Amino acid sequence: MRPNILWYCTDQQRFDTIGALGNPHVVTPTIDQLVADGVAMTHAYCQSPICTPSRSSFMTGMYPSRVHNTRNGNESFPAYPPVITKLIADAGYDCGLVGKFHLQSAGHRTEPRIDDGFSYWKFSHAPRDDWSQGHDYAEWVRRRGGDLDTMRQSAERVPTEFHQTTWASECAIEFIQDHAAAEQPWLLNLNIYDPHPPFIPPQAYADRFDAADMPGPHFRDSDLIQQKKLASLDFQDEIRTPEQHNAKRVQADYYAMIAQIDDQFARILETLDRTGARDNTVIIFTSDHGEALGDHGLMFKGCRFYEGLVRVPLIFSWPAQFQSGLICDGLVELLDLTSTLMELCGLECPDYMQGKSLLPILRGEADPAQHHDFVRSEYFDALDPHFTGGVGTFGTMYRTPRYKLCVYHDKGLGELYDLQSDPWEFEDLWDDPNHQSIKHGLIQDAFDAHVVLTTDMGSRRIAPM
Repeated sequence: MRPNILWYCTDQQRFDTIGALGNPHVVTPTIDQLVADGVAMTHAYCQSPICTPSRSSFMTGMYPSRVHNTRNGNESFPAYPPVITKLIADAGYDCGLVGKFHLQSAGHRTEPRIDDGFSYWKFSHAPRDDWSQGHDYAEWVRRRGGDLDTMRQSAERVPTEFHQTTWASECAIEFIQDHAAAEQPWLLNLNIYDPHPPFIPPQAYADRFDAADMPGPHFRDSDLIQQKKLASLDFQDEIRTPEQHNAKRVQADYYAMIAQIDDQFARILETLDRTGARDNTVIIFTSDHGEALGDHGLMFKGCRFYEGLVRVPLIFSWPAQFQSGLICDGLVELLDLTSTLMELCGLECPDYMQGKSLLPILRGEADPAQHHDFVRSEYFDALDPHFTGGVGTFGTMYRTPRYKLCVYHDKGLGELYDLQSDPWEFEDLWDDPNHQSIKHGLIQDAFDAHVVLTTDMGSRRIAPM
């Protein structure tokens, strides 16, 4: 019997925002229980620190440059390869989507549908009333007598009863209840907007987190010098100290948004229990990329590859089949989630998919400390100058268990960090004379990986000549 799949994806959530994984300042009892019941990948990396390329990557199982979709704001999505939900739907699953999809631009238009495999489609790119048609969340708010723009601008912000995260839960509950008696397996992909900026949680949640109690960002005065060195690279924010960012208040609001996510996630899991679907449902919790949150003098996202930006939560739970309470410290890519989903649904991965299934680790059949020798992330002109003031930059990250190499192409710039001794990336070793042989070796390895993993050879070979 093939399992149901509940795939919950937040937007712009850092890896270090879960209580059970070491953060005493967040409030995440539901996710904490998921960690206790399942397998947490603590070193999972997205393939781009920006929404569309990251989502394009894990929806196809290919690096963003390989799938030819490296930018936010893109006109269209490639006709090939099919997204994973299309493959899964064709294999007999009933697939549903709630929230954002963001494989194409949703600016000045509702994102066009592709052949995505979803029979249930409840669309909300962002919790604003910006789309004249096709915005299911805004229509839900209006039917309930709310004015979304007015609430967003009020001191109390959008209350929980009108919030997009709540609407997504309502849709998920409806979907699960409607499938309670169905023999056909289902996949539900929820893509909420939080904790994406602007950081405006409901006031009731914001009041629960005191800025004075927050630890603040990972920052040293030397970051101001380092970021000036990198100032020609695209980023959404200007360099500021934590005080100038009011970073502790921002962090408190960010954690408040995650607390609301946790509460709403609990409602969905309770529905699984109530309908008897929990035992045969694989639950996945993840995010598309992270958030700078004041680290190194930066807020939001752009062409950098710091841990807060590229490392994301990735948790699996299916106690009937998977390990419980297992912490996996091996290097993992979100591409691996794609391959894992294919195998869970009884499908063979096409040759073009570039991930490596996590099922052997989830089932206790492989070493959780060793999955990849390296992971990659890309930023290729990913954000429009409207957001960065830049002209389009190109960067790649190559991370081994010990070192992280970042190369900013055509800029003569790079970064090198020893994450064993410097886990929060304060000591840039790029120019350090004692690390030049390591740097050059990693540059060679990163170049080899880029050529081998992202070169498009064109149509398939059908004959020797």
